Amino acid sequence: MDRIIKIPVIKGVYWVEIPDAKLQILCGCPADCVKHLMKRGLIIQREVGGVLCETGPNAILLSDVMIQHGEFSNLAEFPVLQMLYKQGLIIPKHPNNTGQKPLLIGLAEQVQAQMQYIFRGNYGLATLEEILQAGVDENTAREMLRLKKRFAFGQIKPSNMLLDNCVLGRERREIRNGVEIERIAVNHFEIFYQGSSVSVDLNLYGEDRYAPPYPLGFQSIPRDYFAVCHSGDGDGWDVNRPTMSSILLFQGKIFLIDVGPNLFFNLTALGVGISEIEGIFHTHAHDDHFAGITTLMRSGHKIKYYATPMVRLTVEKKLAALLSMEENQFNDFFDCRDLPLDVWTDIQGLEVKPLFSPHPLETNIFIFRTLWSNGYRTYGHFADIVSLNVLENMITEDDDAPGITRTLFEKVKTEYLQPLNLKKLDIGGGMIHGAAVDFKMDRSDRIILAHTSSELTSAEKEIGSSAPFGTCDVLISGKNDSARRLAFRFLQSHFPRVPFHHLRMLLNNDVVEINPGSIILKEGEVATDVLLILSGLVEKIFPGENRLSRLMAGTLLGELSALKESPSQLTFRTASYVSVLKISAGLYRQIVRKNNLIGKIERTATIRTFLESMDLFDEGLSHPVMAGIIDHLTLKTLAPGQSLPCEDVEFLNVIHRGKMRRFIGRDSHDFLGAGDFFGEEGAIFGIPCLYPVKAEDDTEILQIRGDLLKDIPIVRWKLFETYKARAMQSVHNGDSSFVFQWRDEFGVGIASMDVQHKKLVEIANNIIEIVRSGHEQNTLGSAMTTLIDYVQYHFDAEEQLMLQYNFPDVEHHAQIHRLMVKQVQDLRESTLHGDSINYLDLLAFIQSWLVMHLIREDRNYTEFLNAKGVF
Repeated sequence: MDRIIKIPVIKGVYWVEIPDAKLQILCGCPADCVKHLMKRGLIIQREVGGVLCETGPNAILLSDVMIQHGEFSNLAEFPVLQMLYKQGLIIPKHPNNTGQKPLLIGLAEQVQAQMQYIFRGNYGLATLEEILQAGVDENTAREMLRLKKRFAFGQIKPSNMLLDNCVLGRERREIRNGVEIERIAVNHFEIFYQGSSVSVDLNLYGEDRYAPPYPLGFQSIPRDYFAVCHSGDGDGWDVNRPTMSSILLFQGKIFLIDVGPNLFFNLTALGVGISEIEGIFHTHAHDDHFAGITTLMRSGHKIKYYATPMVRLTVEKKLAALLSMEENQFNDFFDCRDLPLDVWTDIQGLEVKPLFSPHPLETNIFIFRTLWSNGYRTYGHFADIVSLNVLENMITEDDDAPGITRTLFEKVKTEYLQPLNLKKLDIGGGMIHGAAVDFKMDRSDRIILAHTSSELTSAEKEIGSSAPFGTCDVLISGKNDSARRLAFRFLQSHFPRVPFHHLRMLLNNDVVEINPGSIILKEGEVATDVLLILSGLVEKIFPGENRLSRLMAGTLLGELSALKESPSQLTFRTASYVSVLKISAGLYRQIVRKNNLIGKIERTATIRTFLESMDLFDEGLSHPVMAGIIDHLTLKTLAPGQSLPCEDVEFLNVIHRGKMRRFIGRDSHDFLGAGDFFGEEGAIFGIPCLYPVKAEDDTEILQIRGDLLKDIPIVRWKLFETYKARAMQSVHNGDSSFVFQWRDEFGVGIASMDVQHKKLVEIANNIIEIVRSGHEQNTLGSAMTTLIDYVQYHFDAEEQLMLQYNFPDVEHHAQIHRLMVKQVQDLRESTLHGDSINYLDLLAFIQSWLVMHLIREDRNYTEFLNAKGVF
């Protein structure tokens, strides 16, 4: 019998079991990993001590990196819930409740991130002060907190009361019961037990993606005037269906309601590309409604985010915990549009009203309406709601006890039961979900039952209907040709100076739908048509590279082949149902020539092809955005041995040809070649000259201003992913010569403050390296200005947090902040006046100024704020 059993689950996820040590480790935990374990038979139902419960893991090995290929690598919320409740580890008097907690294994940063993320997933806004910050009046906020505590069995608990952890460093560590683990490299681990060992690699390679647990057929949804497409009716445990969600179609625009796991896969099956999405309406931040948020962050434009302020704040805090970023960075990726609770908001004819729904964390349900012949047509999306019987049992008139008032109960009941044309319900049951029986007398025209992993009972089938994936309810049918209207808008964006009558000539071609999996242009073929993608997804396949990228709505396909009447260099294949405007190649050539565009298109074709061959720019960017980037490129050449000056910090640098060596401190780190990029830490994230570079050969660099890229979510997201991965390597691989390494003892136990403290350490390392390397004084002055700006921002945030919770020593702390700002301002002034700074003197200053402040002063508020529920 093997002492260690290793089973591949999906790419990037393994099951490692050591039976003699009673240890079952889930290695890697992306979205829906519990469902994969269920499908593989690694989670099954069994009876223990007369109680029916589930088997499963009792430990989770976390990925070193939070993001791989644009998706979360660590989402431990549902695996932990499965351990606590479905296995029974937390249930009083359960035979599996032996006092042993679920165990998180991984680097300190990832363990801490998961602890904080799980805390937010359990409770959302966890204090009265946080709820008040969302604009809720104090009486309502107190009642929300009472309700939250009732769901939490009377107490909001920090994650360390529910979970144990095993933090990995550079040495081998014991996990439990003689089982040991060693981290070999990034995402490479070795697990040992009594002379046996197995290796685990959690990396995704090439085109690897985390697979969904269910298959979906392809469908093409109608783009009606006002309609609801059902994109999910399962729950977080359903192995066969996507989680409860909907797509709202209105006047040719597409809105999502919630973003569960496998969002990209689900949308592709429906023929919807990310670039087509106008906005998202968000009910709450549980993973089965939240895990797809990164898919929307990979759009070429900022998608509108609609939610009440309390839901948005919860999402910001949860995402910030997951990604170790600041909460306000959510606005870097979304166009946030707060919706007032209990008020109709008109969004260009689509009216929406969010209503409060009792749940363990902040949740709103939505009612949508639009004017029609006899008044309004309405749709209600009710996820997650609670059984009225469960809610009524929470009623208490004791203002200090966990629970709700009779008044709030009656308000919720009335809002749940209001009649609508179409109503989609959560009937998941249990402590925190709805029950179909509550709607037996509901007078809505049509009721859809969802958010369940069980088959509907006969009684439930009498109350409501099912809505399988891809089915649509049309509330108002469309009469306009929305496809041609969309095509005209895309043509205008491609050719802003071409007269309308020429655009109408291009528009006067067939709109056709192409089946999924069809090759529409092969490498070596000459395009006979130029295809303008109107909906769906097309794969662009690079010959011989085992690589592809995805083209979305608004892209012209086959343009260069048609213009030059030359063979295509790439193969294009539909990944979903695709609708295109099929423009005759001959007509396209004539229109382009008449408007003298041939020269410009050919001049930019080479650089466009090069940029689009890079992962950074290969998908999601519209023609006008890419054209703007190309028009503002700066070309820079470097001779062998020449370094790029830190004054170029505002540029993202792309190597067009040649080779460069990158350094961390004075140590050589890696080599960069054509298609690689560097400088994102300064151009996008405000940390100049973190990784110096030097040309190895004659090198040509394309420089792109950071301000052109900051507001393109997909580019910013990919740069963020790269930046985090490089920071991980420099901090945890032991190959860094940075003076200050972030250590656990620097942490103050407040997630938002620790994120900012880590950035201060990065900036401090940058300044020390500038002095050590002998850069120009103006380079040092610029870096010092960056430090002062961020220090002031951080101190303001820290003092605001103290004031929010009435920390008694806030004025003393503020005095220390003012002194520290003056000290660094004086240091900058001396550099601006030409005074040289001794490296050792600067090192001593940073040591006392930053590190001792973290360890001594900021620790003073930790215990106070932790006691208030701030972690």
